[in-house]
Amino acid sequence: MSIPKIALFIYPNIPLFHFSVPQTIFNIEIEGQKLFEVTTFSVDGMPIRTEKTVMIQADGGLEQMLDADLVIIPGWDDIHQKPDHELMTALQKVHEKGIKIVGLCYGAYPLAYAGLLDHKQVTTHWAGSADFKQKFPCVNLDKDALYIEDAGIITSAGTGAALDCCLYIVGEIYGAKIANKISRLMVIPTHREGGQAQFIEQPISTMTYDTEINRLLDYLRHNLSKPHTIEELAVYSNMSRRTLTRHFKHATGLPIVTWLNNERLRYAAELLEVTDYSIDKIAESAGFNTAVLFRKLFKNKYGTNPNHWRKNFNQQLSSSDEYS
Repeated sequence: MSIPKIALFIYPNIPLFHFSVPQTIFNIEIEGQKLFEVTTFSVDGMPIRTEKTVMIQADGGLEQMLDADLVIIPGWDDIHQKPDHELMTALQKVHEKGIKIVGLCYGAYPLAYAGLLDHKQVTTHWAGSADFKQKFPCVNLDKDALYIEDAGIITSAGTGAALDCCLYIVGEIYGAKIANKISRLMVIPTHREGGQAQFIEQPISTMTYDTEINRLLDYLRHNLSKPHTIEELAVYSNMSRRTLTRHFKHATGLPIVTWLNNERLRYAAELLEVTDYSIDKIAESAGFNTAVLFRKLFKNKYGTNPNHWRKNFNQQLSSSDEYS
C-alpha cells in the first residue's frame, strides 16, 4: 500500500509556525515508518522567503497538487489579497478531481476566493470571522469550531487549532492510536474534537460605572453556589425588581440570569482545570441545580462537555492519563 501524498503550499511571507505544524506532524515516523510523503510547492516552483527571512525550498510548482492525495494551504499572508489566478484555477481543478484540500487558519481565504467554499460549512481564525463573513456571504461560517470537514474540504481555526486539525487527518487515515502516538511524541494533548469551541478568552468586566451594581456583582461572585432569585437580589440592592433588572442590563449588557450563568460556567471551568472534583461536586459548587443542567449549559457555551474540557486543560490529570 502506497503512503498518502501531501502537497504543502508555501507562499511569500508565510509564518514559520503555519508551515512547521503540518510539515512536522506529517513527517513524523512511527517505528521507523513514514506515514506520509510530503512535498512543498509554490506558485512558480521557486523558493520563498518566510516572514522571518528564512528561505524554504519548493519541490515544484502548482503541478505538485495534481499528484497529491491531500493539498494543504497553511494560512495566508494578506486576507485582503486575492491569490494569483493560476493558484485559484489549480485549486478548482484539484477539487474537481476529488483531491482533498485543507485550509489551515487563514488558509480558508484563498479557498473562498477560488469559490470552493460557497454553501459549505467552514471555519477560520476567530479574529477574521467578521471580515470573512462580509467578503464571502455565501459561505456558512462557524466562527467557533476548531475545524470542519465538508465535501472534501477541511478548514481550521487559528494556529493552535491547526495541530488539532492535522491530528484529526492522521486519525482519519491511520486511526486514533497513531494520532495519539504522534501527540505523545510532540508532548501535546490528544487532538480536540472539531466542534469544540475555539476557547476565546473573553474579557470579564469586573467593574461597571454603577456602584450599586458593582456591589451586587461582588456579592454574586462570592456566592455562586447559592440559589438566587430576582426578588432576593432586588432586596439586597434596595431596588424594586423592575429597577434592578433595568439597571443590571444597562450596566453589564446582560440580563441577570445570563450574567450569573456565565460566571458560574467560568468558575466551573476553572474547577475542571485545577481540581479533581467530580462533575456533580463542580456543578454544586458553581450553583447549578443538577449535573445534567450544568452539562447542557457548559456544552452550549463552550461547544464541548466538561470531561473533554478537563482532559485538555487539567495538566495534572492529562499527564497521568497519558501513561495509564
